[in-house]
Amino acid sequence: MLESLEKMLAKGVDNSLLRFGLGKGYLDLGEYAKAAEHFQRGVEFDPKYSAAWKLLGKAHLAMANFAGAREAWEKGLEAARAHGDKQAEKEMTVFLKKLDRQ
Repeated sequence: MLESLEKMLAKGVDNSLLRFGLGKGYLDLGEYAKAAEHFQRGVEFDPKYSAAWKLLGKAHLAMANFAGAREAWEKGLEAARAHGDKQAEKEMTVFLKKLDRQ
């Protein structure tokens, strides 16, 4: 899957959904820096993409970038609230509380 997404990107296709797919693929492989890069580009395309903010935070957390994780989840909360995405809002609220306890 990643290979075909990378080919699309190389051909000049670039949008939030493609970047989300790439980010998720790299996150699943444990390539957190690449994942974060793609999620970051994805939220630049669509700042209201709460799922991308959520996983961007997870990628930062996996790299022990706690400030980056906090920033992503706080922006993700704003996006989730703006869209009424209650599930993402609940998840990121829990992630932030866990981060506060560390």
